[in-house]
Amino acid sequence: MREDTRQRRQAMLDYDTAMRTQFGVICGVDEAGRGPLAGDVYAAAVILPEQHDITGLDDSKKLSEKRREELFDEIQKKAAAFCIATASVAEIEKLNILQAAMLAMQRAVAGLGQDPAYVLIDGNKCPALSVPCEAVVKGDATSASIAAASVLAKVARDRYMTEQAKHYPQYGFAQHKGYGTKAHKDALLRYGACPLHRPSFLKKFLAPKQ
Repeated sequence: MREDTRQRRQAMLDYDTAMRTQFGVICGVDEAGRGPLAGDVYAAAVILPEQHDITGLDDSKKLSEKRREELFDEIQKKAAAFCIATASVAEIEKLNILQAAMLAMQRAVAGLGQDPAYVLIDGNKCPALSVPCEAVVKGDATSASIAAASVLAKVARDRYMTEQAKHYPQYGFAQHKGYGTKAHKDALLRYGACPLHRPSFLKKFLAPKQ
């Protein structure tokens, strides 16, 4: 492991230790799937024990798919509490994607089965929660707890989109997970949208270029 990677990951653990010292039991929250043209938006909430041996926690985007899959199972085994929640395509259309992501985060925290003393949210906005919370910009690279949540949300959503690919094989969801790749756009132009697509996203995406 590169020294800068080791130092960054240690800094994430140290950040959580400092937050626990200040607030008590902390929870990390992150979402996955705000950008895609199709599929539900996912969120995860994770409470890590003060002492744990989960190695390699990092921003899910910095990890290989294989390592994310390994960590997905390890985090669930070793977390003090966790919950993965979603907001549906219908809710995304009704509320808008930001509010739907906030709703998924609310559901994830509510599903923990216990109230943390303080919640760390990845990003620059917090959902309405019954416990104190703080938005942490680039939180998935700052807090080990948020990084753990980012892994759960990312892997759970990727698995969901891979499963959906069996029902809608023409779109290639297993490859691009609903993001607006050229292959996905080509499939949309050829086959039109399916129930998994977000209509409000497609208007902009498929609008003719001026």
